[in-house]
Amino acid sequence: MQGLIASYYPWIVLAHLACAIVFVGAAAFEVFALEALHKRLDVAAMRQIEAAVMARVRRYMPFVVLVLFVSGGMLFDLRCNGIRCIGTTRFGWFLLLKLVLALGVLGVFVNAVWAGARGRMSACRFRHTHRIVLALMVAIVFLAKTMFYL
Repeated sequence: MQGLIASYYPWIVLAHLACAIVFVGAAAFEVFALEALHKRLDVAAMRQIEAAVMARVRRYMPFVVLVLFVSGGMLFDLRCNGIRCIGTTRFGWFLLLKLVLALGVLGVFVNAVWAGARGRMSACRFRHTHRIVLALMVAIVFLAKTMFYL
């Protein structure tokens, strides 16, 4: 099975990177663009804009996150040969840290979806959720780019 997955490695990497770009891009948009509008628009207009954005994001983001984590798991398995590299190399430690940060992102994402479904997603919680996700994702991208060189 591992040989079959390895033969699709470039496609798995491509899917993983594409989903990571969409996910980080959405978080960055919400932090840098959407939050800036709070200072320029009234509360009612912002509620409408945020509701429209979130309605659109709810349609595709669960699929993006699913593909991101499934492809990430496959890449982890291929790169680490199961979990054999964890704790034995610097690469393994970086990979483990990336995994922990990714699980943090997943936890925040699931919590936000749960809060939104129950009507408990306040504007403050919305703002902080996206800031936390963006910070975690920037750290993951940093690790992803440095783990092969340090």
